[in-house]
Amino acid sequence: MDDFARRLLHWYDRHGRHDLPWQHPRTPYRVWVSEVMLQQTQVATVVPYFERFVTALPDVRTLAAAPEDRVLALWSGLGYYRRARHLHAAALICVAHQAGELPRDFDALAALPGIGRSTAGAILALAHGQHHSILDGNVKRVLARFHGIGGWPGERRVENELWTLAASHTPATRVADYTQAIMDLGATVCTRSNPRCDACPQARDCIARREALTATIPAPRPARGLPERHTMFVVLRDRQGRVLLQRRPPQGVWPGLWSLPETADESSAYALASRLAEFDTDVAALPEVRHAFTHFKLQAVPLEWRGVRARRAVADTPDTRWCSHAEIAELGIPAPVRKLLFALNQDQASFVPSPLPLSRRERGSQRATSSRKGREA
Repeated sequence: MDDFARRLLHWYDRHGRHDLPWQHPRTPYRVWVSEVMLQQTQVATVVPYFERFVTALPDVRTLAAAPEDRVLALWSGLGYYRRARHLHAAALICVAHQAGELPRDFDALAALPGIGRSTAGAILALAHGQHHSILDGNVKRVLARFHGIGGWPGERRVENELWTLAASHTPATRVADYTQAIMDLGATVCTRSNPRCDACPQARDCIARREALTATIPAPRPARGLPERHTMFVVLRDRQGRVLLQRRPPQGVWPGLWSLPETADESSAYALASRLAEFDTDVAALPEVRHAFTHFKLQAVPLEWRGVRARRAVADTPDTRWCSHAEIAELGIPAPVRKLLFALNQDQASFVPSPLPLSRRERGSQRATSSRKGREA
């Protein structure tokens, strides 16, 4: 065991996190679910989702047996829904080929959907004490600063160098504790901004601290402007308060999740609403929905029709469904859409529809009025 690992474990015994829910008990399944949830998501956010998820689906077999909609509903709000689909797909593989257990072999485990090298190492190290290194975002930051490694850690050259360093520091004993310790150090001390170097067990030998480089190491992802995408949500509510939802295609934004029907502009929104339902009420523009994705920003204007009547041709199908508030809670729905639907279910007086910007409102009103007159003529 080198000095880096020795100092880290000494710190962990006194200051590390020992009460995380996936540590008690620290089974392979619980470690796996937590590690996948923690990809690109902070611990404080993950904890309530983890507890809800493992209460509903406590092991590999129950996860595999659950419908995908159930898995996505439990995941709803965490984002990056491909992670949930990978969990489900991996569980199905484990039931079919691993007797309902996660494999203990590194190569077999890393080959499962959504796992890969670092997550496989974390599962085997934390759950079984096997000697494997990890390299998540926290570990990259700790090692890059300690060794003074410049550049963006997502770059292949930098990442390969960090993997070599991770392997060199991982001890042969107390592997589970070391693995948790280095993640804890990055999450609580060697943070992205304002690191607490005075509380760090590695401060004495840290190159970034010594050379005042903690603000520039590791380098951020190369900046790029995010394009904006504009769309319209069609909100159809019948007299029972049910809302019409559609399952999104398997590719693209929010693949396979349930969401509101969507169109490009007001006139096409009215046309779509007319195809899906019968109504004699005016349309109301609700507050804009804004959401940032990794590659673009979404700006959506929901248009709501209340008291509509379902057309006979638009009944419940595998991809279209009239849903009550209780049924919505059981579906996988994108967080911004779920937030909108939740607001609609609250006291309507506290959620007052607001008009579109003037020029847009005028255009939409003119189009909607002319369309209605044309239908009535």
